[in-house]
Amino acid sequence: MTSHNIARRLLTLDQAAWRKSIRSSSSGNGNCVEAASISTVVAIRDSKLAATVGFPVLTVDREDWTGFLTTVRTTA
Repeated sequence: MTSHNIARRLLTLDQAAWRKSIRSSSSGNGNCVEAASISTVVAIRDSKLAATVGFPVLTVDREDWTGFLTTVRTTA
């Protein structure tokens, strides 16, 4: 990956509309998972690391993410 691609990826992630569960408490311990829809993928990160430059992010296809959420909702 070129430095241009890395910079573009970080800019995209930085500007993404990150969301977390409504069950995540703002007064809790900060252990939240956040997700953002970016183009054809969903990016997933640990909210504690969001301010870290180059924070680790997992990306999955939107279809796979939808399947994961469906499974969680129907088996929870």
